[in-house]
Amino acid sequence: MTDAPIFFRRRFEVPCTVEVSHTFESLHAHVVLDGDVKIEPGDEVLVHGAPIQAAYGEVITERRTATVTQATIWERVWTRMTGDLEFMELCEFSFSEEARL
Repeated sequence: MTDAPIFFRRRFEVPCTVEVSHTFESLHAHVVLDGDVKIEPGDEVLVHGAPIQAAYGEVITERRTATVTQATIWERVWTRMTGDLEFMELCEFSFSEEARL
C-alpha cells in the first residue's frame, strides 16, 4: 500500500526550488522538491527561510531547504476519510457580487 510509518512520523530535509509569481496572468507560489520525494495525504512540507515577497510584475525563483514530515498510516487514512468533507466546505463559498439597494 504505502511505506508510511505506522506509529511515528518520519521527518527529513530535502533541497527544493520555490517560485513565487505576482503578475497579471498568475498569482501563485510553487515548491518543487528535489529527488524522488512522494507527498501523500497528511504529509507536511515546511520551507525554511524568510518569506518571499514578489512585487507586482515579478516572478522570483529561489533555492531553499524544506522539511518533509510524513504522516503515519493512521493519519493518512483519517485525511482521506475527512478530505472530501473539507473540500465541500470550500464549495459553499461564492465569489459572485451581490448588489444591495
